[in-house]
Amino acid sequence: MQYLNDKHSAKPRRDGSGGPTLFRETEGGTLQEVQYVSKKTVRAPSDDEAASTETEAPEEEEAPDAAATDEGVPEGDGKYINIVARNKREYDALMKLQKDFEENSRAVEESVRNHLEEEELRDEEREFEEEEDEEELDEGEDGIAEQQTSMRAGRLHPFTREGHFSTNPSTVSLPHVGYVSPVSTILDRTDIKHVKEAAEKAFGGPGLPYSPATPASKMGLEQQPLGMAAWQHKMSEIEADAFVSSFLPPAYASSMGTLVEVRKRLGTDWLRKLFEKPGGPRFLDVGAGGAGLLAWQDITRAEWEAMRSRGEVENKNPPGKQSVVIGADKLRSRVSKFLHNTSILPRLPDYVHSVDTAHLQLDANEVPQPRKMFDVIIASHLLLPVKEGHRRNAILNKIWSLLNPEGGVLIVLEKGQPRGFEAVADVRERLLSEFLIPPGGENAMSGEERNPGFERIKEPGMIIAPCTNHRGCPMYHTPGKSTGRKDFCHFSQRFIRPPFLQKIMGATQRNHDDVLFSYVAIQRGVAAKEGPLAGEQATARAFEGFEKSETAPDMLSLPRQILPPIKRRGHVTLDVCTPNAQLERWTVPKSFSKQAYHDARKAKWGDLWALGAKTRNHRNVRLGRPEALDDGGVRAQRAKAALTKKKKFVNVGIDETGVVGRPEERISPRRKTSRKSYRQETLRKLAKEDEERGGYI
Repeated sequence: MQYLNDKHSAKPRRDGSGGPTLFRETEGGTLQEVQYVSKKTVRAPSDDEAASTETEAPEEEEAPDAAATDEGVPEGDGKYINIVARNKREYDALMKLQKDFEENSRAVEESVRNHLEEEELRDEEREFEEEEDEEELDEGEDGIAEQQTSMRAGRLHPFTREGHFSTNPSTVSLPHVGYVSPVSTILDRTDIKHVKEAAEKAFGGPGLPYSPATPASKMGLEQQPLGMAAWQHKMSEIEADAFVSSFLPPAYASSMGTLVEVRKRLGTDWLRKLFEKPGGPRFLDVGAGGAGLLAWQDITRAEWEAMRSRGEVENKNPPGKQSVVIGADKLRSRVSKFLHNTSILPRLPDYVHSVDTAHLQLDANEVPQPRKMFDVIIASHLLLPVKEGHRRNAILNKIWSLLNPEGGVLIVLEKGQPRGFEAVADVRERLLSEFLIPPGGENAMSGEERNPGFERIKEPGMIIAPCTNHRGCPMYHTPGKSTGRKDFCHFSQRFIRPPFLQKIMGATQRNHDDVLFSYVAIQRGVAAKEGPLAGEQATARAFEGFEKSETAPDMLSLPRQILPPIKRRGHVTLDVCTPNAQLERWTVPKSFSKQAYHDARKAKWGDLWALGAKTRNHRNVRLGRPEALDDGGVRAQRAKAALTKKKKFVNVGIDETGVVGRPEERISPRRKTSRKSYRQETLRKLAKEDEERGGYI
């Protein structure tokens, strides 16, 4: 802008008007006249005045103190100085002030931007340490919310939401009408102190370390099977009360976590097809004492309510038949009070000998026993109490004979500790090697009739979860137990303790607990998908990421997070088990992708990862030392002695000649003598003794 003093600007303009004039340089380089009114006071216009000058043409007589211009207030959102200079000196001062104002404004904006970035990073780092207490719980008395959308969805990528492992909400609350209220009524007749004493006696003392949920403070104890089992045939009244009050809640939480994951991976059509079957789906709970059945009821009820809200079905309750194996009479009477329309079996049926090989038995019936098939079987805490391998194989054979060969789902679940993982991994290895046809390649055995007790005909099948491959487990190289094992596949599920369990635990600080479990879910009779990518190719494609892919990836060919993500400033580290059956460590920095970095910070233990990473490294697996087979032999005894912590000490004497022992403890060398020389030596000793006694008698 160019300033003209009053002397020159007083000349009349072309339009005949007079007064001070301000020339403004336009973009083309020409000068534009701007008329203004001289002000005696210099002030900056307010926001209201600035807004009015942008919309209305100022008039000299109505606003003598306002700066009237033809073009209104210059653009800049208030970041300018709107003052008229009266002379050259004021003009130079205002230009310098304008420059200083702009520099200071840029510095303030940069400082604010840096502060906001630091706050964002600080909040992201704080997310990993904070508990999920702000998460809303399901307020319904029974059932769970639909599992299509997770509560931690937010701005997550659709493929990230699809790969979530946890339930919705992530903290499971036991059904009030279906479990909490009936059990509370059962326990009203007994003092809770007696129930607490019985539970601690059965499950290893305070904290119940030998129950399905082991507290963190008791993780260092010796790993043992559960103190009480649902299939045992003898149980007192107070023991039955302790079982239904302290065993079922963590067993329900672990069963719910596995069933939700199976339903996600098989999709909604899987349950709907089961509903369409005559009589509905058949479910069998073995080992959980009805906890798995409670979880199954909530899963089916949620799906049925969703179908009913859309007008697809009319009945109030979903169809189906359900059974549970409970051995003790006292426990059966208690479970029957909250499990209605349920068949309670005293033991697991044995169709291997009563049906499959009945024609080979001399005393078999002419008409074989009718076989019952189940669409879903959940076997919880069955294998860990059994030490012998042949007995574990017999249990697996029985369960497999009960599973529907046309799409039946088997879930084997154990405690989330090394011994429990080894039991599950052994089942997985045996199923892949003896029961199922691996993907891509092996025809079923055919021909002459074979004895099912010795040889088995393989059939199609696939692993649903948690594995995304059908190869050997990277954390189970050597069958059997391993001492000092640090890495094993297990997962976590949080649940709300009922009031009676809170009293049994003696807890006053928090009312929730985390149950760790290892599991494998396998579908029988359905071959695994043979897509274009598998093994190393699927791993490489997942490493590139599907963030910008238009087609959704196959969730059963993505890596799964086997540990909680490690969140650091600017990057996130994920420990994953790849479709190539390898353990790797993937790093997702902020520079890789904004969306991937955001989703990685929201990732949880057990999720499938579809957005790739920037770097990948092989992860060393700490498997410990395999133990020798405890068959009572010399090698087993030596291995057992080597593992004992007590050391054997031997006292050794040392002098100037070397290592010596006491003379009385020295063992004379043994010489080989003939029978004749031995007889002569004996006669000489006898003769010498007679001489010492004074001759012959």
